[in-house]
Amino acid sequence: MISLGIPYSQIVLAAEQTLYMVFISLAIGTAAAIILSVILMLTNPSGILKNHIVYTVINTGVNIIRSVPFIILMVFILPLTKILVGTRVGTTAALVPLVIFIAPYLTRLFENSILEVNKGIIEAAQAMGASYFEIVWYFILPEARGSLILSVTTGTIGLIGATAMAGAIGAGGVGDLALTYGYERLNFPLMFFTVIVLIVFVQIIQSIGNYFSAKARGY
Repeated sequence: MISLGIPYSQIVLAAEQTLYMVFISLAIGTAAAIILSVILMLTNPSGILKNHIVYTVINTGVNIIRSVPFIILMVFILPLTKILVGTRVGTTAALVPLVIFIAPYLTRLFENSILEVNKGIIEAAQAMGASYFEIVWYFILPEARGSLILSVTTGTIGLIGATAMAGAIGAGGVGDLALTYGYERLNFPLMFFTVIVLIVFVQIIQSIGNYFSAKARGY
């Protein structure tokens, strides 16, 4: 077995930290993005609950946050991170910027997926007397499910890249391992190994996403 210059237990811990950061922030970010994207869809100029003020505020907020590079966003909201989790460093502290990063990103992807739903389905739901909640829950979201799953998959892969930058606040993870113990110490076997691990992560996530998206579409 090739020596990587660090204990294998440290590599396992880094992988666990990456998975923790990705999936906790993904769960929270997805929930927030679903709500925001539905509001955007309902209140846009052609929506069934037109509201220019609500739509403009949320749409502008999403665009502003998405325009800020993650590393800058992470440093900028350090005071907020301190307030929410009690510390500015560590794996848990990284969850705050990761959620704020991924929620607007997924919101835009979800909005596009929802807007692709045939308007005839919404009109049919309205004709049956469905409430706004029922239209969203029983008609729009199920119809957009396959596309939504692919959006979550894309967001998950984006989060893996963001966790590497989260090492700047001592978040740990595979990316931080590659930079701190690989690049800075010129440990090329470790750098190569971490790249392989990240590639495997991405391939597994993409394959799972493609599988469930295909099932949702009935393929």
